[in-house]
Amino acid sequence: MQCMAPGNASNGGGGGRVASQLRKGVLEYCVLALLRQRPLCGVELMEQLSAGHVMATTQGTIYPLLSRLRRDALVDSQLRESPAGPPRRYYSLTDSGHVALEAFAAYWPDFRDTVDHFLAEPLESSKENS
Repeated sequence: MQCMAPGNASNGGGGGRVASQLRKGVLEYCVLALLRQRPLCGVELMEQLSAGHVMATTQGTIYPLLSRLRRDALVDSQLRESPAGPPRRYYSLTDSGHVALEAFAAYWPDFRDTVDHFLAEPLESSKENS
Protein backbone atom coordinates (compact mmCIF):
# COMPACT_ATOMS: atom_id res chain seq x y z
CA MET A 1 0.00 0.00 0.00
CA GLN A 2 1.30 3.42 -0.91
CA CYS A 3 0.57 6.42 1.31
CA MET A 4 0.58 10.08 0.42
CA ALA A 5 3.54 12.07 1.61
CA PRO A 6 2.67 14.39 4.51
CA GLY A 7 1.16 17.62 3.29
CA ASN A 8 0.03 16.37 -0.13
CA ALA A 9 -3.63 16.36 0.87
CA SER A 10 -3.46 19.99 1.98
CA ASN A 11 -5.13 22.62 -0.14
CA GLY A 12 -4.19 25.75 1.74
CA GLY A 13 -7.67 26.08 3.26
CA GLY A 14 -9.30 27.55 0.16
CA GLY A 15 -10.84 24.35 -1.14
CA GLY A 16 -9.36 24.89 -4.60
CA ARG A 17 -7.41 21.66 -4.93
CA VAL A 18 -10.04 19.57 -3.17
CA ALA A 19 -12.85 21.06 -5.24
CA SER A 20 -10.86 20.56 -8.44
CA GLN A 21 -10.15 16.90 -7.71
CA LEU A 22 -13.76 16.16 -6.76
CA ARG A 23 -15.05 18.00 -9.82
CA LYS A 24 -12.74 15.99 -12.11
CA GLY A 25 -14.16 12.78 -10.72
CA VAL A 26 -17.83 13.58 -11.25
CA LEU A 27 -18.04 16.24 -13.99
CA GLU A 28 -18.49 13.67 -16.76
CA TYR A 29 -21.49 12.15 -14.99
CA CYS A 30 -23.02 15.54 -14.21
CA VAL A 31 -22.82 16.35 -17.94
CA LEU A 32 -24.45 13.01 -18.80
CA ALA A 33 -27.19 13.71 -16.23
CA LEU A 34 -27.89 17.14 -17.75
CA LEU A 35 -28.11 15.62 -21.23
CA ARG A 36 -30.58 13.01 -20.01
CA GLN A 37 -33.32 15.64 -20.11
CA ARG A 38 -32.70 17.20 -23.54
CA PRO A 39 -29.90 18.01 -26.00
CA LEU A 40 -27.77 20.96 -24.94
CA CYS A 41 -24.93 22.95 -26.48
CA GLY A 42 -21.66 23.53 -24.63
CA VAL A 43 -22.60 27.03 -23.48
CA GLU A 44 -25.88 25.75 -22.00
CA LEU A 45 -24.03 22.95 -20.23
CA MET A 46 -21.57 25.42 -18.70
CA GLU A 47 -24.44 27.66 -17.55
CA GLN A 48 -26.28 24.78 -15.91
CA LEU A 49 -23.11 23.45 -14.27
CA SER A 50 -22.31 26.95 -12.98
CA ALA A 51 -25.72 27.12 -11.28
CA GLY A 52 -24.29 24.59 -8.82
CA HIS A 53 -21.30 26.75 -7.90
CA VAL A 54 -18.92 23.89 -7.10
CA MET A 55 -19.42 22.46 -10.61
CA ALA A 56 -18.60 25.68 -12.52
CA THR A 57 -16.23 24.93 -15.37
CA THR A 58 -14.61 26.59 -18.38
CA GLN A 59 -14.66 26.08 -22.15
CA GLY A 60 -11.16 24.62 -21.83
CA THR A 61 -12.62 21.81 -19.73
CA ILE A 62 -16.11 21.25 -21.14
CA TYR A 63 -15.28 21.00 -24.85
CA PRO A 64 -12.47 18.45 -24.49
CA LEU A 65 -14.75 16.47 -22.17
CA LEU A 66 -17.57 16.55 -24.73
CA SER A 67 -15.15 15.42 -27.46
CA ARG A 68 -14.05 12.48 -25.29
CA LEU A 69 -17.65 11.57 -24.48
CA ARG A 70 -18.37 11.59 -28.23
CA ARG A 71 -15.36 9.37 -28.99
CA ASP A 72 -16.50 7.00 -26.23
CA ALA A 73 -20.00 6.93 -27.83
CA LEU A 74 -21.65 8.20 -24.65
CA VAL A 75 -22.99 11.30 -26.40
CA ASP A 76 -23.87 12.16 -29.96
CA SER A 77 -23.91 15.61 -31.50
CA GLN A 78 -25.47 17.55 -34.31
CA LEU A 79 -25.06 21.08 -35.64
CA ARG A 80 -28.11 23.32 -35.35
CA GLU A 81 -28.66 26.81 -36.65
CA SER A 82 -28.50 29.52 -34.00
CA PRO A 83 -30.51 32.75 -34.11
CA ALA A 84 -27.53 34.53 -32.54
CA GLY A 85 -24.44 33.68 -34.56
CA PRO A 86 -22.96 30.58 -36.13
CA PRO A 87 -24.51 27.10 -35.87
CA ARG A 88 -24.05 25.39 -32.51
CA ARG A 89 -23.23 21.77 -31.77
CA TYR A 90 -25.89 20.17 -29.57
CA TYR A 91 -25.07 17.05 -27.56
CA SER A 92 -27.48 14.27 -26.64
CA LEU A 93 -27.16 11.10 -24.61
CA THR A 94 -26.73 7.81 -26.48
CA ASP A 95 -27.97 4.44 -25.23
CA SER A 96 -24.42 3.76 -23.96
CA GLY A 97 -24.50 7.13 -22.20
CA HIS A 98 -27.74 6.17 -20.45
CA VAL A 99 -26.16 2.89 -19.32
CA ALA A 100 -23.04 4.68 -18.01
CA LEU A 101 -25.18 7.22 -16.15
CA GLU A 102 -27.35 4.50 -14.62
CA ALA A 103 -24.23 2.62 -13.46
CA PHE A 104 -22.84 5.77 -11.85
CA ALA A 105 -26.19 6.59 -10.22
CA ALA A 106 -26.39 3.06 -8.78
CA TYR A 107 -22.84 3.22 -7.39
CA TRP A 108 -22.89 6.83 -6.14
CA PRO A 109 -24.98 6.40 -2.93
CA ASP A 110 -22.64 3.72 -1.51
CA PHE A 111 -19.60 5.76 -2.53
CA ARG A 112 -21.00 8.94 -0.95
CA ASP A 113 -22.07 7.12 2.22
CA THR A 114 -18.62 5.54 2.59
CA VAL A 115 -16.86 8.88 2.23
CA ASP A 116 -19.32 10.44 4.70
CA HIS A 117 -18.57 7.61 7.15
CA PHE A 118 -14.81 8.20 6.92
CA LEU A 119 -15.25 11.94 7.34
CA ALA A 120 -17.57 11.57 10.35
CA GLU A 121 -15.61 8.83 12.14
CA PRO A 122 -12.78 10.96 13.59
CA LEU A 123 -15.28 13.54 14.84
CA GLU A 124 -17.30 10.87 16.64
CA SER A 125 -14.26 9.17 18.20
CA SER A 126 -12.76 12.48 19.35
CA LYS A 127 -16.05 13.32 21.13
CA GLU A 128 -16.00 9.95 22.90
CA ASN A 129 -12.46 10.59 24.17
CA SER A 130 -13.41 13.97 25.69
